[in-house]
Amino acid sequence: MEPYSAVDVIRAKRDGTRLTDGQIDWVVDAYTRGAVAEEQMSALAMAIFLRGMDTVETARWTAAMVDSGETLALRTDRPTVDKHSTGGVGDKITLPLAPLVAACGAAVPQLSGRGLGHTGGTLDKLESIPGWRARLTTEEILAQLADVGAVICAATEGLAPADRKLYALRDVTGTVESIPLIASSIMSKKIAEGADSLVLDVKYGSGAFMKTVEDARALANALVGIGVSRGLRMSALITDMSVPLGRAVGNAVEVAESVDVLRGGGPADVVELTVALAREMLSLAGLSDVDPAAVLASGAAYETWARMIRAQGGDPEAALPEPAHVHVIPAPSSGVVSYLDAYAVGVAAWRLGAGRARKEDPVQAAAGILCHAKPGDVVRAGNPLLELRTDTPAAVPAALAALDGGYAIADTAPERAPLVLETIRG
Repeated sequence: MEPYSAVDVIRAKRDGTRLTDGQIDWVVDAYTRGAVAEEQMSALAMAIFLRGMDTVETARWTAAMVDSGETLALRTDRPTVDKHSTGGVGDKITLPLAPLVAACGAAVPQLSGRGLGHTGGTLDKLESIPGWRARLTTEEILAQLADVGAVICAATEGLAPADRKLYALRDVTGTVESIPLIASSIMSKKIAEGADSLVLDVKYGSGAFMKTVEDARALANALVGIGVSRGLRMSALITDMSVPLGRAVGNAVEVAESVDVLRGGGPADVVELTVALAREMLSLAGLSDVDPAAVLASGAAYETWARMIRAQGGDPEAALPEPAHVHVIPAPSSGVVSYLDAYAVGVAAWRLGAGRARKEDPVQAAAGILCHAKPGDVVRAGNPLLELRTDTPAAVPAALAALDGGYAIADTAPERAPLVLETIRG
């Protein structure tokens, strides 16, 4: 016989009552093993969405999700540090960041996910590299950490299974935006992963999940609080996602741009954020005397990248997929690009085939958008502004519709907010 009733737990949260530790532990466990029905957890998720959870409840909910599965025991001589981004458009930062931090002396166990909707997924990007594989066993993860110092792969099936079930449920019940549920989802996976330190990139703006600085700050504080309560060294950077990061949005195009960064080039904003996150990760790992900008310039991070890709079956020197069709949008007039909406570009790339509407949908490796000009860039009428890349030309009209009103050209350059707005430390 079950010690609690799902209906009683739902009613308690519906009426604004704080859930007890026992109620939380039971309902998460019972849902994971199927004793709480999907419709009951849907009702509870909506009650949490409407009524919220305090910091104690959120921490306990996170712990219950961690306890629903296994945890990784990261045995390595290096300090372990991870990074998590809340998602954006053109956010390929994990790709250059993980090998850079590893080249600086830390171990980076980066368990990543796939894209959904207008936000890209790290695994989707890397799978455009011929031969690269996302799924590794726990033993392979540990061996690669010891040998290379960095691994980017899919989470193993046993990590936080409660979150896997609840994540899918939230997506179809209109409860995704709940800060306690977002925070516990992110942190349950990261705590189960077993790193000593975690740096968060919490984005705000049109292309981000959190549209305002205030919402991003609230989420960052919730995430840092959960991590500190579990003994992790934590910090969060709040960063701007009103404009796409870099010039490439998609899968193979973002890999190519990341390689440019690792070889000492690449867009200034991608380099800036990569180095800023690397500095924060190294500080938490006790390696603040290492200068990541110098390591990036030395080529050592690219060498680590190549080793990491080879270790997972990929060929870092192989040609990346090219699209069957390219459609160029020319600048409608001469002047300065004053506006380029991250959300519009993200949706357009998604419609071209770079993203998915459902988790089971396939993605096109070659699909995406190249931004030939971004806010502040001078353009001449007729010059390339955006380059749409796809294997399905029939998708171009829908992408063009998504971009309608998503860019503008003016006489003067716009004022831009700083890329990194603030840092919250635990």
